[in-house]
Amino acid sequence: MNKNKFAPTPPMGWNSYDYYDTTVNEEQVKANADYMAAHLKEYGWEYVVVDIQWYAYDAGTQRDKFQYIPFGRVEIDEYSRLLPCPERFPSSVNGQGFKPLADYVHSLGLKFGIHIMRGIPRIAAHNHMKILGTDKTANQIANPSNICWWNPDMYGLDVKASGAQEYYNSIFKLYAEWGVDFIKCDDICRLDMPSAEKEIEMLHNAIMACGRPMVLSLSPGPAHINKAWIYEKYANMWRITDDFWDHWPLLLNMFERCEVWQRHVSEGCYPDCDMLPLGYIGKGFGHERYTRFTKDEQITMMTLWCIFRSPLMLGAELTKLDDWTLSLITNKKVLRLLSHSEGARQIMRSKNQAIWLSVDTEEEAYYLALFNLSDETRKISVTPQELDLDSFSGFAWEELWTGESRMGLSNAFECELPVHGARLYKMSRRQI
Repeated sequence: MNKNKFAPTPPMGWNSYDYYDTTVNEEQVKANADYMAAHLKEYGWEYVVVDIQWYAYDAGTQRDKFQYIPFGRVEIDEYSRLLPCPERFPSSVNGQGFKPLADYVHSLGLKFGIHIMRGIPRIAAHNHMKILGTDKTANQIANPSNICWWNPDMYGLDVKASGAQEYYNSIFKLYAEWGVDFIKCDDICRLDMPSAEKEIEMLHNAIMACGRPMVLSLSPGPAHINKAWIYEKYANMWRITDDFWDHWPLLLNMFERCEVWQRHVSEGCYPDCDMLPLGYIGKGFGHERYTRFTKDEQITMMTLWCIFRSPLMLGAELTKLDDWTLSLITNKKVLRLLSHSEGARQIMRSKNQAIWLSVDTEEEAYYLALFNLSDETRKISVTPQELDLDSFSGFAWEELWTGESRMGLSNAFECELPVHGARLYKMSRRQI
């Protein structure tokens, strides 16, 4: 298997975290999958991902004190492998795990994903539980000094210990039996612990050993640009930011991050700008709200994510999507950039504006993205020379969000952008 073929284009899907935090259940996952199949699948949206603590019985019940309850009750098998909590995922009873839910998602023509934490459950180490495929026990491969600072569920692995790779092999064997297509591994991307680099390689090895193609996504960021080769060799996606939420300063900061990573986008290798906080989010955190981004900021976010070719993961409760948000995420001409463009680069960026350019891979066309980063309406202009072109003559211009078209330009192009807004133009050679 070639891991780069698992995701020939940036993955598009839904993740439960932004709306449900740790609390999502089977009924809610199915409802969002049903919506995706009915309204989004034809536009390329296909992954349904269950995020963190699907194994925890009491997740979210002490939200005023803990996001992750220390040493809470978890569902686990005899081989130290976490299982779905049957109170939240009833179809998982009798050792079925996520297979019934994955089968349901697959029946809709979609793909199924789960979140995991780096390492091995602490409860397994404390109880000296067995590991499938080896005579070692969990305590013999765990490193008690290698602990995630924000989640208490796991110990990191002693990567030099006999049985460590076997443990990762065993959990991915289980995930393959369930029919998992996508793994988001947390507490690993930013390399907080010295073992993280080796554990990324071990995760990759486990996927290769299980025989089932699984997209490997690494979190949280920011990823280290000097370690780009590690992410590119072993993973399909890696977060270039910490958790991204609906605040303009965070979106503004993504322009610098995308600039740093722009040359590291290729087939099966995607720097990840994180989830899209659109629509209704935050219920599991105790404060359900509509996104704080303005409509213009949402267009800016979608434009940057698409021209950069970041994976697109929706964080909203899909069943509550409004018509405007639905139109934003089903614009086929914009989404085409994910599968039919390459070479995206930032042409310029200042305090007030940014300009990006990419090339269509099938048509004789360019994509030009203009961004107003300032707090007032602003005119942005660009010359052919700035884009390494002799002239704009012979190009037909189409703004992909509004459908506005222009013809007959030669020496310069100018448009007015709203506060924090963007325009995305397709420049196509006219047939003479």
